[in-house]
Amino acid sequence: MLFRYGRPPLSEDALLASANFTLSLLPARLASRIQALQNLPFIVVSNPSVSKIYRNYLHSLSTLLPYHQRKITTLEEENQFGDVLADLVQTHTNTIPVLAQGFLESRKYVSPDYVTRFLDTHLRARIGTRLMAEQHLALRFTSQLDSEQPSNSTTPSNYIGVIDTTLKPAQIVRLCEDFVGEICELKYGVRPRLEISGETEASFAHIPVHLEYIITELLKNAFRATIESGNEQEPIQVTIAAAPDMHKRHVQDVDYLESHLKPKVDPSLTNDDIFNPSSQSITIRIRDRGGGIPPEVFPNIWSYAFTTFSDMDVQSSENNNLDALNTFSNSGGNLSSIAGLGYGLPLSRAYAEFFGGGIAIQNMVGWGTDVYLTLRGVGKID
Repeated sequence: MLFRYGRPPLSEDALLASANFTLSLLPARLASRIQALQNLPFIVVSNPSVSKIYRNYLHSLSTLLPYHQRKITTLEEENQFGDVLADLVQTHTNTIPVLAQGFLESRKYVSPDYVTRFLDTHLRARIGTRLMAEQHLALRFTSQLDSEQPSNSTTPSNYIGVIDTTLKPAQIVRLCEDFVGEICELKYGVRPRLEISGETEASFAHIPVHLEYIITELLKNAFRATIESGNEQEPIQVTIAAAPDMHKRHVQDVDYLESHLKPKVDPSLTNDDIFNPSSQSITIRIRDRGGGIPPEVFPNIWSYAFTTFSDMDVQSSENNNLDALNTFSNSGGNLSSIAGLGYGLPLSRAYAEFFGGGIAIQNMVGWGTDVYLTLRGVGKID
């Protein structure tokens, strides 16, 4: 789906085909999320925050069903559908922080393992649903823009919808470094320096906002650990490597790789009609001298219900703008209220694994941490 309609501006037939394809998938995915929420324990789904998300999904499904019952055949109908789709995307903007708050308030009634299993499935499905909607909206916008103002279009030619076909990870790393560094200077009065090596000019097709979120979270952890361990003079080292296909040589523990780097692509997005992942892959290693992750903490780093912040930090997180995630919403992440709730690493891994990548961690207690982020291109470009 991501590249099947070509580069914008799309023809009328291609735009209508994109709208109908998007419409053919969204109602079933929304219904699946509604059913999953209905299966939660009654005391959890009765929580005001969780109940709000449940009502949002019901509203979205009821709004789309009238369109689902007929085919979009004219640009006027596509415009109406596009307006509805844009409204639904906006409605679900804060799904993650609202759910986070709901499960935080319900933590006495459900086990951490239950929360992690539910959210892992729910948030991965959300990534796919939102991606399909935003891709059509972006294709629609750029097609209209190019057709009306071809000489003044501000959309880069390397973009197809929300996908940058020549995305350079090194540039994203520098962008996130500046952002996280400013936050560290505000909070700690100091910022570690960051060195990039390897294939700094490597590029591939990927979604910038996904990569920005992942890199921001990983750098936030590395910067924070480095400063709090008193090693702010030691640089954080980022190495970028590109490969024609995914390799599992970057971590020694084979068992760990099998359990943590096995691709977990959304099963509803695995056929050629929806997307065809590129064999190209990029691996980014982030190495810090932050003293490593304590042994008692390490087993819980992939749990959505675990956080290293204190209860007081969690309660004040909505008003504390000194954490990287609190401000990240300004760049499109819309995750401002989940800082301190333990969602950073597991959600980053969900984004990475969506297209068959992954995150692996080598931890040296007393020394530091190596984080390996492997990403696959989101599709093959003709």
